[in-house]
Amino acid sequence: MNIPFTNLPRLVVIGGGFAGVAMARSMIKENIQLVLLDRHNYHTFQPLLYQVSTSSLEPDSIAYPLRKIVKRGKNTFFRMAEVESIDPDQKRVYTNIGDISYDYLVIATGAKTNFFGNTTIATNAMRMKNLPQALNLRSLMLENLEQAVITDDPEERKELLRFVLAGAGPTGVELAGGIAELKLNVLPKDYPDMDFDDMEIHLIEGAPRVLPPMSEHASEKASKFLKKMGVHIHTNTQVKQYENNIVTTNTDLSLKTATFIWSAGVTGAPVEGIKAEAIMSRGNRYYVNECNQIEGYTNIFAIGDIAIMKTKEYPNGHPMVAQPAIQQGRHLAKNMKRHLKGKAMLPFKYFDKGSMATIGRNKAVVDIGKLKFGGFFAWFIWMFIHLWFLVGFRNRFVTFFNWTYNYINYDKAARLIVRPFKSDAKSVERV
Repeated sequence: MNIPFTNLPRLVVIGGGFAGVAMARSMIKENIQLVLLDRHNYHTFQPLLYQVSTSSLEPDSIAYPLRKIVKRGKNTFFRMAEVESIDPDQKRVYTNIGDISYDYLVIATGAKTNFFGNTTIATNAMRMKNLPQALNLRSLMLENLEQAVITDDPEERKELLRFVLAGAGPTGVELAGGIAELKLNVLPKDYPDMDFDDMEIHLIEGAPRVLPPMSEHASEKASKFLKKMGVHIHTNTQVKQYENNIVTTNTDLSLKTATFIWSAGVTGAPVEGIKAEAIMSRGNRYYVNECNQIEGYTNIFAIGDIAIMKTKEYPNGHPMVAQPAIQQGRHLAKNMKRHLKGKAMLPFKYFDKGSMATIGRNKAVVDIGKLKFGGFFAWFIWMFIHLWFLVGFRNRFVTFFNWTYNYINYDKAARLIVRPFKSDAKSVERV
């Protein structure tokens, strides 16, 4: 890896997501050697991936170079590497570019798409967990539209214009709303010779309502907004298969579509080498104590989506969203500073800042404590919060400019098929 030898304590952080970046940014000025590892050379603001998929934003609006984060420290390093395993006894991390020793190890590998063992869906469905996947989805949707405008077969056209999403959590709801906005405000101007009454958007959810993690008020509001935008909602329905462009469910519902998007769950992405009893079998997350130490280890920590910290308030662990990851990353940095000074570490306490989801123009839902509201004010709060947490001034400026342009012109400026989607690239680019 070409990391210089040092007599300073070496802290290795695996993962440049919300948790890893929060931890690294808080430690870069400490008297340690910090090494940040990630398979990509950028941090992705995942809550806005759906806007890349639906042509509202370009990738560089929600991505930030990891080297720009670590370069602020005097003894900090970044390496683009795929971590393969950990040897806790030898205190070494093995990657595709070599191995490195550590004094302290922080695992912040996040989560990946969960297909619940369904291989046909894993093979054939689109997903949206990183930037390459979001670009794949954008290209596929635009390519299907281009094909729909030239086909003479009405059934093929309906298949190309039918979008089916499995999972009505925040990702599914926001993506369905984004596609509906395209249908209502953008695509009719791009394709004046096509009848968009043929375009259908179906949102399938196994629970009795959309947005199951949020309040019933938010669920009702979101459902009302989506239906008004023309989205077909199917609750108490589970997708069983997706083969030959046909979605089959546990009900009589069956849909033929060229675009099937899976947003029905995530699972942890653990690294090989940690003993099995420290990993939750159902969710593939590391059990950690209130100081984020992985059970059975004193110098190996886990933060963010990969960690499950059971407390009285959160017996099933904290929500797998950005805020717990950011707060755990910052808190662990404070604890690491205390530990390096010989002080005892303090337990983590999560401050719930609320949940929110946007459905489209002037439409969002927000839960903050006992406050539940939706509509334009919720949409404005959603925009402000997401701009605030984007890393980098340029990202905030470009995103704000694009949102302002889209709002004034009822348009989305990023409808470019720069990298055509190829089905044989699925297994490589969707991991």
